[in-house]
Amino acid sequence: MAEDTIQTATDAAGLAAMISRAAEQKASGKPGLPPVEKWNPPFCGDLDMKIRADGTWFYMGTPIGRQPLVRLFSTVLRKDEDGKTYLVTPVEKVRIEVEDAPFLAVEMNVSGQNGQKVLTFRTNVGDVIEAGPDHPLRFEMAGGHSELKPYLLVRGRLEALVSRAVMYDLVALGETVSIDGEEMFAVRSGDEIFPVMPARELDQLSQ
Repeated sequence: MAEDTIQTATDAAGLAAMISRAAEQKASGKPGLPPVEKWNPPFCGDLDMKIRADGTWFYMGTPIGRQPLVRLFSTVLRKDEDGKTYLVTPVEKVRIEVEDAPFLAVEMNVSGQNGQKVLTFRTNVGDVIEAGPDHPLRFEMAGGHSELKPYLLVRGRLEALVSRAVMYDLVALGETVSIDGEEMFAVRSGDEIFPVMPARELDQLSQ
């Protein structure tokens, strides 16, 4: 019990220190996001922090209710080649747990001229991302009920899971196109085409 108390206090102190350093980096840096991809700090262990699939951030089992704090942490988030997600500052790197994707795309805007649609998404932490060559959409079929799950690349290796409500609006924009000789159900954003699934599979799901 005493060891657990000490560990809890240590985690709390470490989190407070990281908040302070992240805030300092954000305040002293240039406009925009901190250059986390350029930092190479030592790994300092695991932090009892989890991002649920619905986009909610938890610390030590308790939801983080302050959205500005969540936004601050999101700016120093990085996913490395090992597939793990970390909070990173110039002097430390701590691993956190991500249930699905670290971000959630909660809104989509459709714009464009001359019939060319441009899809722009807003995430739960305030990022505004236009789907395109630098921010592709990808689609997975998951679960026993073949649930369609779209993901948008936000930055680095960090993705946003497109929320279910937005997913329905996204799929409604789909069309059948020929890709490498195969009929595919796909969505467009600007000049980019993002395949969702073979058209024949979509027909099977509709039956």
